Amino acid sequence: MSEAIIVTGAAGFIASHIVDRLLAEGHTVTGIDNFLLGRRENLVEPLQDSRFTLIEADLANADEAASVFAAVQQRQPVTQVWHMAANSDISAGIADANVDLRNTFLTTYNTLEAMKRHGIRRLAFASSSAIYGDLPVALTETTGPLFPISNYGAMKLASEAIISAAVESHLERAWLFRFPNVIGHRSTHSVIHDFIRKLRANPRELEVLGDGNQQKNYLHVRDLVAAMFSIVELGQDKLNWFNIGNRDAGATVRFIAESVIEAMQLAARIRYPGGAKG
Repeated sequence: MSEAIIVTGAAGFIASHIVDRLLAEGHTVTGIDNFLLGRRENLVEPLQDSRFTLIEADLANADEAASVFAAVQQRQPVTQVWHMAANSDISAGIADANVDLRNTFLTTYNTLEAMKRHGIRRLAFASSSAIYGDLPVALTETTGPLFPISNYGAMKLASEAIISAAVESHLERAWLFRFPNVIGHRSTHSVIHDFIRKLRANPRELEVLGDGNQQKNYLHVRDLVAAMFSIVELGQDKLNWFNIGNRDAGATVRFIAESVIEAMQLAARIRYPGGAKG
C-alpha cells in the first residue's frame, strides 16, 4: 500500500538510496536536507518523479523543523519517517563537538518533537556501530557496556536513548539500524577515498596509519538498504534494534591499500608508521 513518507538527510549517500527504493515501491516521498554534506546530484532521478518533493531545511533548528513537518503533513498525512540526517564528517565532530550535537542529536530530537506534534508514529533511524566504542569482541545487539570513543558515536547513542523514550511516549514503533562501514555509489568519505586522495598527491608512496592489520567489516550500500527494508517489514516489536553487517571478518587496511594501488595502476610503496590504530 502506498504511503506518504519523510526521509531526512535525503541528499546524503545512504538516504538517497532509500529515496530510490521508496519511490520504486510506489510511495510518495518528501526529502529534507540542509545540504551541508548532501548533494543534489544524488537525487537527479527522484527530482524527475512527481511523487518526490525536496525541501531544503535545517532540522537542528527546532522552529524550522516544526514548520517543515507542518507543511508536509498539511499536504498529505505522513505515516513514517526515515531519519537519516546526521553529521557524517567524523573528523569535524572531533574538532568541534557542537557539530555532532547539532547535526546528529538535535536533528533527532527535533524530528521526534515534530512527529509527536503531528501524530506520525513510526520511525526508522540510522544509528551506528560507533555506539559500542572500541571493544575487542564480535559485536552483538546485547554487547556492552556502551562507551563510544567519538562525539559522533556518543550522539548516535544519545539519539537511540531519546527514541527509546519516545516509544514509551508517542511512537507506535521504531527501528534502529546500527550500521557498519558502508561503501558504494555516491559515498563521499571512507578509507578508500582517503587513500585515493593521498595517492593523487603522491603517486610514489602511500602512508597508511597503524601497521596495516586493522580489520573492519564493510558492506555495500545496496545490501545495507535491503537489510533495512527487511527489518522494517519483519521487526514488529515496539522498539527494534539490529546490527547490520557481513558474516565475514572484514577487510584489513593493508588489503584495501594494496587494492587501491592496483586499481589506480600505480607502483607506490606503502609506508606504515606503526601502532595498532589508524
